[in-house]
Amino acid sequence: MDKQIIEQGKGAAITAYIMGVGALIAMSMNSENKNPFASFHIRQGLGLTILFIVIGYTISGFWTPMIAFPFYLFMVVLWGYGFYTALTGQMTPMPLVGKLFQKFFKNL
Repeated sequence: MDKQIIEQGKGAAITAYIMGVGALIAMSMNSENKNPFASFHIRQGLGLTILFIVIGYTISGFWTPMIAFPFYLFMVVLWGYGFYTALTGQMTPMPLVGKLFQKFFKNL
């Protein structure tokens, strides 16, 4: 991908990894001129946020460190990986779930 396209979409791509509202803010930033780099990371960030909510809600009834710690560790690793790839200008999907996020949110 062209360096200029990556640089133009980097702000929205990084914003997409702010958990909770970051993906929504990044979608509005990218709504006018669809940057493919930003769109890729918006799909990854939105999928990560939804995954966090769904799994977090599921394990909330089992609040034990043996269940909660691996979940939070998994989410921090995925978040760090996605954030790092956005900062360095890469379009590499997250391990295990990244390709699913790209498929589910392909219209964004």
